[in-house]
Amino acid sequence: MAKTSFKVWLDTARPKTLPLALAIILTGAALAQWRGSFSWSVTLLCLLTATLLQIVSNFANDYGDYQKGSDTAERIGPLRGIQQGQMTAEQLRKGLIIAIAASLLSGISLIAMAYESLRDLVVFGALGLLAVLAAITYTVGKKPYGYLGLGDISVFLFFGLLSVCGTYYLQTHELRGDIFLPATACGLLSTAVLNINNLRDIEQDKKAGKNTLIVRIGPEKGRIYHCLLLLGAVLCYAFFALKHKPVLLWVIVIIALLLAKHGRFVVTHKEPAALRPMLAKMSMLALISTALFSLGLLILP
Repeated sequence: MAKTSFKVWLDTARPKTLPLALAIILTGAALAQWRGSFSWSVTLLCLLTATLLQIVSNFANDYGDYQKGSDTAERIGPLRGIQQGQMTAEQLRKGLIIAIAASLLSGISLIAMAYESLRDLVVFGALGLLAVLAAITYTVGKKPYGYLGLGDISVFLFFGLLSVCGTYYLQTHELRGDIFLPATACGLLSTAVLNINNLRDIEQDKKAGKNTLIVRIGPEKGRIYHCLLLLGAVLCYAFFALKHKPVLLWVIVIIALLLAKHGRFVVTHKEPAALRPMLAKMSMLALISTALFSLGLLILP
């Protein structure tokens, strides 16, 4: 195992999902630059913290699912290291603790660098602890909320509203209502990534008693829900563009076409196995969409 341990840990971190961290921080930083208050150091620490929190979530997800017997050989998605016997539960638990410590250290460094008042310290300290707790309790514990169909809400909040608005606020030290439009778009795209995962694993989740939102509403409604998430993101970008920079609508059209192609695939391919490559593609689509929006916001006249 020593020769393959790095690859095993890398696979467990799920690098295909990590573009989400870049996507949400990119949006918050671009909005801060648009307001004339950009900071490279704050942005990079935001990116590091968001990436570490994503890794914490991924480690905790594998650990919790393994403890509950949710991940089996029937899994359609890629088998995790712990499933294949390439790491033990104790090793993963220790890795999770290290990832938590790293995320807390990064978050503390970020707050120490960017805060301007005692209120900033208290609010962002509390939000940071809440984010770590949410990442862990998604599948870990006696009543993990991921097994109750509440994962979508958590992803929307932490990988949308809080991450984008937090990145923006820590650089501008203001919070305007219109910032919530692109933040909501990021949250909806992040939720779409989770939704692809849940659509793919619906049969296995049913057997394991993991009542995700997709298990609760069924695959057909789940595909409609997926398209609504994508449409909602496009509309949020469009409303923001109409209010602040109408020329940005041409960029939104490109984003809409990319997301429409993905949505069509999800709707027309009924077999869960067909969605296996879509998780990485949806994650990259979230990054591409936010990159196009951010570049358009900063470059277009």
